Amino acid sequence: MKTYTVGGAVRDGLLGLPVKDRDHVVVGATPEQLLALGFRPVGKDFPVFLHPHTQEEYALARTERKTAPGYKGFAFHAAPDVTLEDDLARRDLTINAIAQDEDGTLVDPYHGRADIAARVFRHVSDAFIEDPVRILRVARFAARFADFTVAPETNALMQRMVEQGEVDALVPERVWQELSRGLMEQKPSRMFEVLRACGALQRILPELDALWGVPQPEKWHPEIDTGVHVMLVVDWAAAQGFTLPIRFAALMHDLGKGTTPPEMWPRHHGHEARSERLAEQVCARLKVPGECRDLALMTAREHGNVGRAFEMRPDTLVKFFSRCDAFRKPQRFIDMLRAAECDHRGRTGLEQQPFPQAAYLEGALQAAQQIDAGAIAQAQSQPQRIPEAIQAARTEQVAAFVAQHGAQQP
Repeated sequence: MKTYTVGGAVRDGLLGLPVKDRDHVVVGATPEQLLALGFRPVGKDFPVFLHPHTQEEYALARTERKTAPGYKGFAFHAAPDVTLEDDLARRDLTINAIAQDEDGTLVDPYHGRADIAARVFRHVSDAFIEDPVRILRVARFAARFADFTVAPETNALMQRMVEQGEVDALVPERVWQELSRGLMEQKPSRMFEVLRACGALQRILPELDALWGVPQPEKWHPEIDTGVHVMLVVDWAAAQGFTLPIRFAALMHDLGKGTTPPEMWPRHHGHEARSERLAEQVCARLKVPGECRDLALMTAREHGNVGRAFEMRPDTLVKFFSRCDAFRKPQRFIDMLRAAECDHRGRTGLEQQPFPQAAYLEGALQAAQQIDAGAIAQAQSQPQRIPEAIQAARTEQVAAFVAQHGAQQP
């Protein structure tokens, strides 16, 4: 029986990155042997155990074969006669197929170290084609390791998987899991570039894929192409370290521009309402969590109004806050302002352009929040007049704020 550290821990160590989780493979052992040593079984589909002291994962060396479409259609074989090389052969990329034994010696039968040096994602074997999740994983790795490129032969394999319908077998929860993880990496745009290059984006997120090649007015969008703009927006959100809901909202905000009739280009009148409908469609299909969905829909619908903040009258501002449920959920409203700022900054050459609308709207909301709605309700003898009285009091507060700060608009 011999154990090796495998996968991401070895890869990240070779890249000089901090190692978070260590996974191990055990060669020449049976489940009974590990149980006798105090290991705790946790694997559902194949033998995986937790170490009795470190709680790190130890899996018995195994092989696998495809038995049905999709990413769950596999049969696994784990036995003492399965070699380390057999186990590494079933892994996705060469950079993830390097093992390290207990004395630090590297076992690299598929030349992963050379691909790390060349900054290349390359599949280990044609078995890659059997698991469509691997397309999503390669794309997510591209967002994390932004200076890596996909080997041409690996991209060709991914294209074939798309053409054969393997991607269509992915369940929504797994697609969302990988997309959300990729959005939280340092350069999310790389994930979508990889998915576009193999044709998978059109199958997974056709609403987003439709944005490339759609022009916008050069005066406001020097990058012109809507797809390019959205990638700049999500990368700017990532550079600020924003949360997943803000990054997802940034991704969804302009989907409606993909449905603008070409004869209207480069203008996109009314795209906000279309963006909201399409974002809702995406969220329903991928079963997106409520926090991400709600912020994405609000941002799609309202980001244009945020840009026009200085044009709104005090009563319009109060109605805007109410429509966004900002009095009950002020943090979500502020997150929407952050997503709108990502939209503003995600434009070629305009990344440093001021965006005073966010601070202005935040200040106006704080002014409106100074009103004690409960006290107004108690003082009102006619219950049906309560909403009107609260609206009037808030408008008065916002009007005072606008009188003081509205003149500072650019």
